[in-house]
Amino acid sequence: MPKLSTEVDIQQEVDALCLGTKIRALRQRRNLTLQEVSDISGLSKSLLSQIENENSAPPIPTLVRIAKALGVKIGYFFREPQHLQQISVVRKDARQGQVKLPHNRPENSGYRYVPLAQPIIDQHMEPFWVQFEPAANRDPDYYQHAGEEFLYVLEGELEFLTEGQKIAINPGDSLYFKSSIPHTVRNLGRRPASAVAVIYGAKE
Repeated sequence: MPKLSTEVDIQQEVDALCLGTKIRALRQRRNLTLQEVSDISGLSKSLLSQIENENSAPPIPTLVRIAKALGVKIGYFFREPQHLQQISVVRKDARQGQVKLPHNRPENSGYRYVPLAQPIIDQHMEPFWVQFEPAANRDPDYYQHAGEEFLYVLEGELEFLTEGQKIAINPGDSLYFKSSIPHTVRNLGRRPASAVAVIYGAKE
């Protein structure tokens, strides 16, 4: 299991990804303006500009929408492009070195993702190990994007929320849902919880 990181470590790892730089470079290669990406993704032009300028780290659902608008999988942004591979083995020890992407900036960190299927880029399913921080009694932020998601709880007390439903999920429980519905997952406990999540990004 990946070791816990400090907020400084997390920020350094996020900065090392250069997400904004990669997004801008890909957008320009696609000959798309910020407004066009905004129209396609449904995200505001100002938010996209903040992300490209490295002033905001996009949560996974936002990154999924940007990736779809630019015609790639989110795995594209976690590493430099490599030769196409059909088999990926990620060893436990190697996984500890993978970059953890926070839900947003570290001060508002809700969960971190560790990719489990590198270096394959063109996969339909994208699995992650996810660590959820305690909810800290804050109002939940709901996200939605095209596709489906699967969640298998490893440890801790989690709660899956839609705008009209709450479902408690505990270790050994699994959840499969259409990610087009507004949703979020939060940690109900006082210690970090973890799960395996698989995202299938269907075309919009």
